[in-house]
Amino acid sequence: MKVNRKNFLKIAGLAAAGIVVKRGKSAENSPFSGNHTQQFNMHGYSAPPLDKVRVGFVGVGSRGSGTVIRMASIKGVEVKALCDLEADRVNKTIKFLKDEFKGHDPVGYSGDPSAWKRVCERDDIDLIYIAAPWKLHAPVAVYAMENGKHVYTELPVGVTVEECWQVVETSEKYRRHCFMGCGSCHDGMAAVVLNMARQGFFGDLIHGEGHYIHDRISDNKTRWIREKDNNYWFGYRPWRLQENVNRNGNLYTAHGLGPVSQIMDINYGDKMDYMVSISSGDFSMKNKMREMAEADEYFRPYVGLDFRGNMNTTIIRTHRGRTIMLQHDISSPRPGHRFELISGNKGIYRAEPDRIATSDAGWLKDEEFNALKERYTPAITRKFMEKRKQAGAMHGSRSYERVTASDWRLIDCLRNGLPLEMDVYDAALWSVITPLSEWSVARQGMTVDIPDFTNGAWRTNKRGMDIDIIKGGNTELM
Repeated sequence: MKVNRKNFLKIAGLAAAGIVVKRGKSAENSPFSGNHTQQFNMHGYSAPPLDKVRVGFVGVGSRGSGTVIRMASIKGVEVKALCDLEADRVNKTIKFLKDEFKGHDPVGYSGDPSAWKRVCERDDIDLIYIAAPWKLHAPVAVYAMENGKHVYTELPVGVTVEECWQVVETSEKYRRHCFMGCGSCHDGMAAVVLNMARQGFFGDLIHGEGHYIHDRISDNKTRWIREKDNNYWFGYRPWRLQENVNRNGNLYTAHGLGPVSQIMDINYGDKMDYMVSISSGDFSMKNKMREMAEADEYFRPYVGLDFRGNMNTTIIRTHRGRTIMLQHDISSPRPGHRFELISGNKGIYRAEPDRIATSDAGWLKDEEFNALKERYTPAITRKFMEKRKQAGAMHGSRSYERVTASDWRLIDCLRNGLPLEMDVYDAALWSVITPLSEWSVARQGMTVDIPDFTNGAWRTNKRGMDIDIIKGGNTELM
């Protein structure tokens, strides 16, 4: 069977449903056929500056309510609308916003599954933030851009190859930014290592690693108990648990892949060519559901179901011959990992704990490492930390209520009319790895080509992230 775009979507759907797809020697390695013509290059695009960024929020459960607090902590942001199925979430978030901040009087939307469309249609909103279940990310993003809004979405930007292309094409057609949040690109050592790589410290880059390793299964139980005790303030259902029943692949790529992609100049100087993906068996999730169902009847429908493999490993090869390894495991009792490793022909960085080596003699001593960290901490990190210090105590108690450098720089770029440091091509590329990994896993690790969402523009695109803060950087925090 020829594996064109339509057939790929059919095969991926069968794989998600747990149906084995037989391999054939005649199967192609590309999941779609036909060419995408770039209508307009959104990389480096400067939209008209916005003195005030008026934001509408679609989804204010756990993640969404935290982002309302983060966005309201940035000067120049005005929260105009909050939308969620649950009225209680909307009302509580509005109350908290008015108690903690001045100058925000958002309109609430709830109860209607399509209410988000009315938010996107308003003419007093510049930016739509999306924290709904994954299946809604692309539909909301596309509709928002069609209605003249920029987009800030939680990952992924789409759950299928087709959705990723649709988001890219819509962004190009309407010249509206689509930014997918990936705070790990600006955080901690990722920014330091990016600066080191750009200055040649590691030499020619060879290999990178990024993971999403985080015990979310136990966390789902904790969240459910908290939800019941707090009238669903922290969310409605552990829908992410359901994703691990329906799909088998790397379901959460960006936290690990984003920093590695930035460091390797992916989409501006290099591109991802092809990948393979393999999942282990499930040695814990099915057993965990049985244990959790004994304590809470909510989990009884999950008892006996087949879950995806505990560990997924995906390996990517780039056009310039580099390799990237991604791993995803949310069910093992391990410390969390995200950006993990960068290796070049002159040195290596590895996380957990942070360390650097420049030879086989061993890791640099703490004094040498700390000196390098101080030397290569980029201006963007120093500027953000300075503004955070000036603002004093942060609002909120949860980690994702604390404003990040990624949030701050997004608003700063919009207010100054600057190109975004992570654009729609990054969003689509980092998201498409998930459905491609499902396709490869279903075919016992068969290689699969990775779409070039830039349509060849990666050869001439300039670097995205302005870690030197050459422009902008004048947006303050509350």
